[in-house]
Amino acid sequence: MKIPKFISSNVVLKITSLNAVVITIRLIVSAIIQRLLSVTVGEAGYASIGQVRNVLAMLTSTSTLGTFNGVVKYVAEFKNNQPELSKIFSTVTVFAIIGSVVSGAVLFFGAAFFSDYLFQTQEFIYIFQIFAVIVPFIAIGRVANAIVSGLSDYKRYAKIELISYLLATVALVVGLYNSELKGVIIAIAMAPVIQLIVLAFVFGKTLKIYVKFKSLSLNLIYKNKLLAFTLMSFISTFLLNYIELNIRTLVTDELNINEAGYWTAITFISKNYMVFATGLFTLYVLPKFASIHNKQEFKIEVLNIYKTILPIFALGMLLVYFLRDYIIMFIYPDFTGMEPLFKWQLLGDFIRLGALVLSHQFLAKRLVKSFVITEIISLVLFFVLSKVFIQYYGTEGIVIAHFVRYIIYFIIVVFVIRDYYNQTASKTE
Repeated sequence: MKIPKFISSNVVLKITSLNAVVITIRLIVSAIIQRLLSVTVGEAGYASIGQVRNVLAMLTSTSTLGTFNGVVKYVAEFKNNQPELSKIFSTVTVFAIIGSVVSGAVLFFGAAFFSDYLFQTQEFIYIFQIFAVIVPFIAIGRVANAIVSGLSDYKRYAKIELISYLLATVALVVGLYNSELKGVIIAIAMAPVIQLIVLAFVFGKTLKIYVKFKSLSLNLIYKNKLLAFTLMSFISTFLLNYIELNIRTLVTDELNINEAGYWTAITFISKNYMVFATGLFTLYVLPKFASIHNKQEFKIEVLNIYKTILPIFALGMLLVYFLRDYIIMFIYPDFTGMEPLFKWQLLGDFIRLGALVLSHQFLAKRLVKSFVITEIISLVLFFVLSKVFIQYYGTEGIVIAHFVRYIIYFIIVVFVIRDYYNQTASKTE
């Protein structure tokens, strides 16, 4: 089937349309799985799964010392410059070894502490020991995925995402059938290993073209440049998930674990449709912004992205909102407390999408100070507003905090980027 001309001539739409097929399949499969999980493990089990997913997300950052976006940026810039690529991958290898060893050791020897801290029980020690063993696989997978993204190889990216998701889902169902919650958690922990295997099959030959393993050496030529991304990843990934862990604990302590399950479920829905944007950010927005060097080009590109994806997202979010009762009825039959959370979560995510498009300029131009300041403001707002609003609105206060946070964040990002281009223009005069 030929791609319609208006899509084939627009790279954003090409990536979006291909991504849409993957996400649609993911959403259908996810709906079935979430139904199984909600019926089998209940609200409390959902909250525990949410904690495990947050830990896994934190490991995607620490395992490579947060170099993912750095690899995307520099592969996009130097994909035709093999000597520079070798220097980048040599430095990334050192970072990955350090990140994997430290993360693995902390998890293995601190398993009892983490289980008690995050779950208030020693029952989950095993999951942190499993994570400790698979950290190197997470690191290798993240680097390989960054190379796919830097090359903007969106077709293989979509194939990898879909196949690995389906295989991980099969593992999750088997785990649920055999050991219920414990089996589900083990399957979630093993998902990065599954993705790495799929990456090797789908992308292995191309990877060898760009990564000359014989030319790699344990040097740190790109250390300073990649350390900037380490700091940014620590803020955006590690701290974000740490705060989500603490907010889930806050909801459990202030209200009850069932309410924590409702909030976890609405964030699962959010993360499922936000994956739609994640692929676009790494495959198109970040590499594209890295190649733009003036304000006018940047404005044109941002408007192009906005007019392409915002209407699609708006339509999808409206559908989710108007079908919320059916989503609860068919996917989360006992999670009736979720209903008030949809409006604020969806509104917050729409503003968030617009803000994230702009904030990728910080990554593309390695604007470390701007990125760190805006992200810290965003995270502090989320945590503080959540603590305040939960006293008045219960669990709904968390999603109201999410909405208010991103309105303020969006405004700040607009002013920071405008200031960046004003300063750039004054320097060239």
